[in-house]
Amino acid sequence: MLQIIISPAKKMNIVDSMDLSPTPPTFLSQTKEIHTHLLNMTEEELKTLWKCSDKLTEQNYIRLHTYNLEQNVTPALLSYEGIQYQTMAPQVFSESQWEYVNTHLNILSGFYGVLRPTDGVIPYRLEMQAKLKLNTTKDLYEYWGDTLYKQLRQNLSNKKEIINLASAEYSKAILPYLEPDISCITCVFGEINDQKVKVKATQAKIARGEMVRWMAEKQIEKSEDVKNFCSLDYEFCEDLSSEKEYVFIKKGHSELKSGT
Repeated sequence: MLQIIISPAKKMNIVDSMDLSPTPPTFLSQTKEIHTHLLNMTEEELKTLWKCSDKLTEQNYIRLHTYNLEQNVTPALLSYEGIQYQTMAPQVFSESQWEYVNTHLNILSGFYGVLRPTDGVIPYRLEMQAKLKLNTTKDLYEYWGDTLYKQLRQNLSNKKEIINLASAEYSKAILPYLEPDISCITCVFGEINDQKVKVKATQAKIARGEMVRWMAEKQIEKSEDVKNFCSLDYEFCEDLSSEKEYVFIKKGHSELKSGT
């Protein structure tokens, strides 16, 4: 079964009223270990780790010491509130769209490892690239190792395909471990500027969220069908794409100068 990977968002919230029942995260025991480690750090140490303002440090420090990992949790897809998730708008998903993301979508996380859309989470701050030393590991990439990839692989069947809609920071937790029988296609959203594909971070996040919504609506099961994505004025560019990378260019921004 085709699997999709996406990044989490820094902005999170608790949803009190919802129709979904949260499910337990697969790697909750590892999350508890990370949580305990963070609880033993000072506020100043956490500010350095989180690389954020005094206000955000205080907010996340309080969250860290207040929230229980197994109580009052929110389904992950509803908890994240970044641009990608705002565009995806899971709050208005149909039943079939929820069924699709529950079997195809994976949210990569430095704190939770990998999450299904319905996995219950608390608001947290911990980027995958954070230099957090745990046990004998130097950072979260080393801590998680190939664990997330192995979990992802379990969900693949028949034609093993992954659609990578995650940022470089998070896809780095998966891509180095890919085996030869796995096809992983990274989707790039940009426009042509000075004869090169230019990717604007905010626009890319919006496009990734829209693609997840579109894939769930169309019930996409094959990577080949992803080429039909044409929302937000994007269109698949065959000339710039490869077996490992699908490039989508904004209409009106797809012309390369002659001789290129």
